[in-house]
Amino acid sequence: QVHLVESGGGSVQAGGSLRLSCAASTFTNSAMAWFRQAPGKEREGIAVASFDGISRYTDSVKGRFTISRDNANNTLHLQMNNLKPEDSGMYYCATDRVFGDGYFNPSAYKSWGQGTQVTVSS
Repeated sequence: QVHLVESGGGSVQAGGSLRLSCAASTFTNSAMAWFRQAPGKEREGIAVASFDGISRYTDSVKGRFTISRDNANNTLHLQMNNLKPEDSGMYYCATDRVFGDGYFNPSAYKSWGQGTQVTVSS
């Protein structure tokens, strides 16, 4: 199990940008993912990065968000551009995915960070 710590959240106006980071306690070759959760809603898978650089995105963030990982430094990033109020929520980093359980299913990930808050005002 990997210990994860997110950072980089904050408050921005619509159309602005934020860059989130996730620091892992150890090297991992597991997929790493970003999820978010708005008040009153379930956790939503946002983006997933495999060890070898393949990325996947949910439709609502395609073209606006970019996931990347730095395996040498055990870090994961999420560059968020053209932010919308609907993007507001707590953003979580996750890893240690159970093979075959899906990339955007929260239950598939066994290691989670504490979250970092993102607030986008209109």
